[in-house]
Amino acid sequence: MGEKRYNMQQYAMIFGTYMGVFWILKFTLVPLGMTSPFLLLLFICLTLCVPFMGYYYTKIYRDKVCGGTIGFLHAWVFDIFMYVCAALLTAVAHYVYFRFIDQGFMLDTLRQMLDTLTAENMPGMEEYIKQMKANIDTMGTLTPTDITLSMVSSNIYYCALLSIPTALIAMRRKKKSDFGTGINNPE
Repeated sequence: MGEKRYNMQQYAMIFGTYMGVFWILKFTLVPLGMTSPFLLLLFICLTLCVPFMGYYYTKIYRDKVCGGTIGFLHAWVFDIFMYVCAALLTAVAHYVYFRFIDQGFMLDTLRQMLDTLTAENMPGMEEYIKQMKANIDTMGTLTPTDITLSMVSSNIYYCALLSIPTALIAMRRKKKSDFGTGINNPE
């Protein structure tokens, strides 16, 4: 059992690293997507690929390490470990971006978008615009550490929920003929 647990953690870290690198590359599209809608759409599409990648990595782990069978709890814990490793790796990139690279670019871009919306003078939007300005001002008070911790906790929370259906789909039990000889086995 100890070696199996070691293998699970080892493979979760390896696949979590792959997933984390994917998330980091995907995150580079967020600031670029603030000026180009196509890149933001590409970010959303790549985000929708995450559950399929999680299933693919769980399937590889099931087939190569577990001999083709894995229970729900085992698959779920593997997925959670994998997503936590990915979230921790991505958190480093988030912190570096918000601490050293962003320098208020995202907030300034959001303010410009809101100013453009305000200039349109659409009726009934005053309350919405006022609330958005308050939200942007609140976001401006957050430190890079606050932003990073918020993103890590939301990544882990959503991925823990996402790993439930992934584990249900990826689990595979032994066939009845694999359980050995017994009364019910007609040999």
